[in-house]
Amino acid sequence: MSDLKLGDKAPNFDAETSEGKINFYDYLGDSWGILFSHPADYTPVCTTELGTVANYKSEFEKRDVKVMALSVDGLESHKGWIKDINETQNTTVNFPIIADEDRKVSDLYGMIHPKADDTLTVRSVFVIAPDKTIKMTLTYPASTGRNFDELLRVIDSLQLTAYNKVATPANWKHGEDVVISPSVSNEEADKMFPKGYKEIKPYLRMTPEPELKK
Repeated sequence: MSDLKLGDKAPNFDAETSEGKINFYDYLGDSWGILFSHPADYTPVCTTELGTVANYKSEFEKRDVKVMALSVDGLESHKGWIKDINETQNTTVNFPIIADEDRKVSDLYGMIHPKADDTLTVRSVFVIAPDKTIKMTLTYPASTGRNFDELLRVIDSLQLTAYNKVATPANWKHGEDVVISPSVSNEEADKMFPKGYKEIKPYLRMTPEPELKK
């Protein structure tokens, strides 16, 4: 099983998908990316998840995020399942789903956990930055559907903190105050954060969310 960690380069791959053969790096281009796995086609929780992702397309586009899903079933199965997803979730699936019958991508990303199931993937999530490094991973059991509002919140934090010397506190949401990085002196903070900041403790300084820099 793969042992990918935060900061590692996300492995590249070629795969057959519901939208044709795709090279992962070419698909992402200079965008952020989410790669997430599903235990199997025609499963109830996965059906709701893929429908949710399709309905969130505009939110992902706002953040310049491209999405790719994976299931260990084949292309014909995917095509039939997508019809069910569109019908039951009142949507149109608008992103590629990898047909990973040989488990090549699943093994590459460590998506199969033998203690859970020897053949099916768990609900893994990888958030990948434009430089192709892994910025966040999440692993859910097969029985628990993912919270895509939380994934959007994490992406907002990752993008903000990638380009500004800040961190986001517990339960932070876009638009709320953020924490100034401890490495920034007060003199630097005066220049970097024109909206000002509040020093609660020398190591805990809060400032209004800065503009997203790139």
